[in-house]
Parts: sequence; C-alpha cells; structure tokens
Amino acid sequence: MSGIYIHIPFCKQACHYCDFHFSTKNDLIDDMAEAICLELEQRKDFLPKGSPVKTIYFGGGTPSLLSKLHLEKILEKITKSYSLDLEEVTLEANPDDLNTGNLQSWKALGIDRLSIGIQTFDPEILKFYNRAHTAEESLKAIESAKSIGFEKLSVDLIYGFPSDSHDIWKRDLEIALSQNPGHISSYCLTVEPKTALGNWHKKGKYRAASEDFAAEQFEILMQSMDDAGYVQYEISNFGKTSQFAIHNTNYWLGVPYLGIGPSAHSFDGKNRGSNIANNVQYIKKLKTTESIFTKEILSPEDAANDYILTSLRTIWGTDLIHLKNFSGYDLEVLKMDNLKMLRQEKLIREETDKILLTKKGRLLADSIAESLFLP
Repeated sequence: MSGIYIHIPFCKQACHYCDFHFSTKNDLIDDMAEAICLELEQRKDFLPKGSPVKTIYFGGGTPSLLSKLHLEKILEKITKSYSLDLEEVTLEANPDDLNTGNLQSWKALGIDRLSIGIQTFDPEILKFYNRAHTAEESLKAIESAKSIGFEKLSVDLIYGFPSDSHDIWKRDLEIALSQNPGHISSYCLTVEPKTALGNWHKKGKYRAASEDFAAEQFEILMQSMDDAGYVQYEISNFGKTSQFAIHNTNYWLGVPYLGIGPSAHSFDGKNRGSNIANNVQYIKKLKTTESIFTKEILSPEDAANDYILTSLRTIWGTDLIHLKNFSGYDLEVLKMDNLKMLRQEKLIREETDKILLTKKGRLLADSIAESLFLP
C-alpha cells in the first residue's frame, strides 16, 4: 500500500509561528493546480509497483482555498494515473472555509476526513497568531461539518503559549472535547527563525514559555485525552479507536508515499527526497519537464535511524526483529548501555521484542530516539 500527499502552498494570511512553505499571493493558484496535475502524471511510476494508493492527503498551506474545480481535476488525475484502493481522503481546512457549499462539494468529491486548523479558542491568542478565523467560527465549522455528514473530524490545537497559568490551555481542551471530535492533533508552539515570532524573539519582543511550562501543558494534554477516552497513538496525535489518521499513521510505519507540490517530501520505501520549495520555479520546471525533485539515497544507518525516530513515537513502538531484518543491526547489542539506562529511568518498556515509550518517556521522545541512533 502507499499514499499520496499534495501540498497546496497558499494561505489567506501568514500565521506568525508558521515556517511551512506557502505564499499569501494566490494569483498562481490556477497554474499551481495544473502543475500539480502535471507532476502527478510525470511521477506516476515513483511508487512501488503493485502498491495501490490507500490514502490521499491535501495539506498545506491551506488546501481549503482550492475551488471545487481544482480539487476535482487533481482527484481525476490521480484516479486515471494510479491504482487505487482508497481508505481515506483528507483535506486540511481552516474554520472560516467550512461553509455549507464547500462542505457539500468536498463530500461529493469523496473527501471523507477533515483536519480543522483551530489552534486555540482564545480570541486574543488567535489575534496574536494572526489566524484568519474567530473562536465562534471554529465551533460553527465543527457543527456544520457534522451536519453535512463528515464522520471523521480532526481538530488541531497548539499548546505552550506563554502565560501565568495553564487556565487558557485547560479551557481550550475543555471546549475541544465538548465538541466530541474523533481525533485531536496537538503541537507545541515553537520559535522558528524565519517567522514573525522568530523575529520578535530575536529582538526581545517575545519571550517563549519555558521547557518546564510546555512539558506541564503536554502532561495536561495527555491526561485530558486519556480521561476522555482518546488513545495517544502517536506523540502528538490522539484518536478514538476507529479514528486514527490512516495516512499519517502510514508515515510513522514506513509506508511509501508520493509528495506532490512545491516543498513536498516523498519516500519510496528505500530512499526519500523533496521538491523544490519555490512556486514559480515549480510551475515553470514542470512545464518544461525539468526535474523538481531531489533524491536522497539513504544509507543503512539512515534508514535504521529514520525507523527508530518514527516508530518510537507510536503505540506500536520500535520492532527490534523488524529493524534487524531490514538493516542488519541488533539494537540490543549495539546500544546495550543506552537501553539499560532508559529502562532504569523508566523511560521505555519492552513488549515482545518491541521498545515502547512510557508516559514519562513521551516527554523526551526525540532525545530518546537520538540516544539509540546508529553512528
């Protein structure tokens, strides 16, 4: 099986924390849709043969800015060019785009899962983030999506906004859970250099929350989700049992995927690569059949480390037998001392030849993975 990710690099306005590739100039949106269709055609042999496409994911940027015609053209191209056995088609959407007309169009096109970028329900923080929607629009968006018949809804939230207490974060979680979405993704607010937030931080106009404060909010998040019956199947993702994101889960499990659009990443099961992160050049090069993709050949060590990093973040953990079979590395031998220390610190637990993070270990997921990396 495999997946297709489509990056839509346009937004109404720039969120102050975001460092993804996007443009607020939407004059190229028609050309971009055509270019995406060209890339889908030109790279139709990228995915392994006999590997039907199970998932399609429209990410960004803001995919909900695309017209019904744009989406229809792209989905038609995928249908004509790829072997499909679809289980999930996801569209990332901002609350202010979830009107009845759009929702009906998306559902008619076969989109069956929405990932809604709410981030917070606090009006002042929404303004600080420079989001284009209000808290009221967020609640209305969820209600509208449900009324149209979308059963798979994911809500995005951001924690770690500096404050004197955790009250705002607790209120965000309370409101989100009261809407009973099937899935919640939550990420820590980080300061990225090439963003407004990064610029303010550099000039001393913004002071980020401490690591301890953010960690406390992550612990509140985990406990709130657990109490509400959500499974933390990946560090930042919580779902009801039948609502885990299939597309994203496949990323973490090492399933091949094709990334379409400027800046999109791809993985063919053995090697990875990325597209040029420039809208004008992306469109121009595809028209002249120039390559827009840079391939990165993974060494056995790279492949093993990638697997450790992604698998350890999930409830399925790092399978030591699988790792040894595909890479030849025996982690129990090569990282004996590190594993012993992690066990003593109660940061990992073991289960039938698998390493899994404990609740305490989830706070240090990336550093634990790095301690197990091969040189």
